[in-house]
Amino acid sequence: MEWERRLRARLAARRAPKKSEQELKDEEMELFTKYYMEWKGGKKTDNMSYANIPRFYYRLPAEDEVLLQKLREESRAVFLQRKSRELLDNEELQNLWFLLDKHQTSPMIGEEAMINYENFLKVGEKAGPKCKQFFTAKIFAKLLHNDAYGRISIMQFFNYVMRKVWLHQTRIGLSLYDVAGQGYLRESDLENYILELIPTLPQLDGLEKSFYSFYVCTAVRKFFFFLDPLRTGKIKIQDILACSFLDDLLELRDEELSKESQETNWFSAPSALRVYGQYLNLDKDHNGMLSKEELSRYGTGTLTNIFLDRVFQECLTYDGEMDYKTYLDFVLALENRKEPAALQYIFKLLDIENKGHLNVFSLNYFFRAIQEQMKIHGQEPVSFQDVKDEIFDMVKPKDPYKISLQDLINSSQGDTVTSILIDLNGFWTYENREVLVASDNDSAADADDT
Repeated sequence: MEWERRLRARLAARRAPKKSEQELKDEEMELFTKYYMEWKGGKKTDNMSYANIPRFYYRLPAEDEVLLQKLREESRAVFLQRKSRELLDNEELQNLWFLLDKHQTSPMIGEEAMINYENFLKVGEKAGPKCKQFFTAKIFAKLLHNDAYGRISIMQFFNYVMRKVWLHQTRIGLSLYDVAGQGYLRESDLENYILELIPTLPQLDGLEKSFYSFYVCTAVRKFFFFLDPLRTGKIKIQDILACSFLDDLLELRDEELSKESQETNWFSAPSALRVYGQYLNLDKDHNGMLSKEELSRYGTGTLTNIFLDRVFQECLTYDGEMDYKTYLDFVLALENRKEPAALQYIFKLLDIENKGHLNVFSLNYFFRAIQEQMKIHGQEPVSFQDVKDEIFDMVKPKDPYKISLQDLINSSQGDTVTSILIDLNGFWTYENREVLVASDNDSAADADDT
């Protein structure tokens, strides 16, 4: 019987002599070697599907793992240095331009030199291994326009190469400040980057060092306001490169930058001093913070009290007062009302019920304050029903009874709608738009006559 056989085997096993400590160690080593070789691939197994699964998670070293952190930092530094050496330097770029100019294909279009695909490939062979990535059929086709001879502009191609090299250089430069090594910058990382960039920007030479911290704060807030809508406290390096903010910042390297360009550039010294000067002028009690009463004098001083109440309810304050960083978010939102990030900021303040949409109640709640201000200034209040109908006609929301943030953005009328609801001056401008347009046309006509 089966049970009888098993019982005999069990009894026989009990009588077997116990293994010595050395034999147990040998057996343990044998099993370890066996499984280790299988794990390393030394021994083929029946199912090898596991070998095709790539590793997708790499644990970051803990704070107390100092050696691993140092190893990781050094590895990243070596990697970035290697990537930097792969880029074209100034001498190699000059050589590339010389080769392109030498192989241009006639006839020229005006003063613009052109090159056909055959000569394009010849230049690629002579330019060296670093340039190989730029001399592909795909790039040639991308730059090919309506040329009768199937050529591309040498200048356009060279500018394309320069732009790519600049992007990679900037990517490497930003990555040096990426302490976590995860492809994003925290606020402190970007502050360090901009602080060390200041001495390289001639347009900022006039800034006093005591103002550096305020300048850095002003510059960094624009990046985070527009590129970190979820307020995670970090921005992808890829997003920084894709937006135009870095171009605006590095434009300050131009020693001959016009006054008009400086005034429209958020990162210029005049712009930063303007914003900080406004903050100081509003701070009447000189405590470094702004109360609701102090903020009410912002701009033309016509923002409604209800809107300002919502600002201090929703935004970060300290004992009911606003610091400079929170003020910068406020300024960026009001100065860029056409931008989705600014509309998101204002929409959150208008959405008093936190329902994700604006209904007739929300619109009426804010417009009542506009009507009250009109009475104070001796103006006849406008009917809310008329304004409500105009707002819904402008936005054309998917749901005829409520307006979502996406509806506002899609309508391209978000700046007008928000101005109507929060700012008497903005409402007055909208209400008298036809008169203002006629006045502008008359002024233009008078200028032409003279």
